[in-house]
Amino acid sequence: MRARIDITEVEQATKIRAKYLRAIENEEWNLLPGSTFIKSFLREYADYLDLDSRALVEEYKLRYERPSEHELAPISPQLGRDRRGTGPSGPRVAPRWLIVGGVLVLIVLVLGLVGSLGGGGDDSPSSTDGSTAGAGDRTATTVTSQQRTRTSASTTPTRASVKLVPTGTVYVCLVDGGGRVLIPGSQFTTGQQVPVYRARKLRMTLGNNAVQVRVNGRALAVPASSTAIAYEITPAGARTLPVDQAPTCTS
Repeated sequence: MRARIDITEVEQATKIRAKYLRAIENEEWNLLPGSTFIKSFLREYADYLDLDSRALVEEYKLRYERPSEHELAPISPQLGRDRRGTGPSGPRVAPRWLIVGGVLVLIVLVLGLVGSLGGGGDDSPSSTDGSTAGAGDRTATTVTSQQRTRTSASTTPTRASVKLVPTGTVYVCLVDGGGRVLIPGSQFTTGQQVPVYRARKLRMTLGNNAVQVRVNGRALAVPASSTAIAYEITPAGARTLPVDQAPTCTS
């Protein structure tokens, strides 16, 4: 939410249907087609957000694939505290779902800090207060600290992205940093869908300004011009290229 990423943008980039993405956000696992698909979707979604997909999948497996007591005993003392907090009525499913929901929301919030604050890292797990939600609060706070520790190591995204929404007829040539052609000098018209492209570096030529451009999730104002307009796009942003350096996508 803080990064202002629309669910339809994620759907187009990952090819995961929007209803499944919403089910993941709401922890409605019964709406997803199975455990194998859930883990695959989690990896794709995490990679799109530049998060640690392995850690997210491991968290899901730990909580929902019910590993044996032998596997849990040496590595997860926290689960013992979770069990003690379930009360005499036995394990409660709802609090665990709420915990995972809080984790996913916190992951999206951490994404908003990447490239700006880089994560504070001064949060610590909350102490037990005896309330029903105490175990959930401790788990969510611990995950927040781990996420912020990971993001503090690298505050700058490693890939640039560009999204194009034509508002008229516009010529587009797009290549990556190695010269590989991504859009081969094509013309797009109003309403035509253009995929989101990502790479460590992108170079782009536009025939005019009849297009809305978002670079790294932020709007880029393309000025009106009687000649082609060229940009070099990196994780740090976009800069205008001289005409003689503009990609032409010609063989």
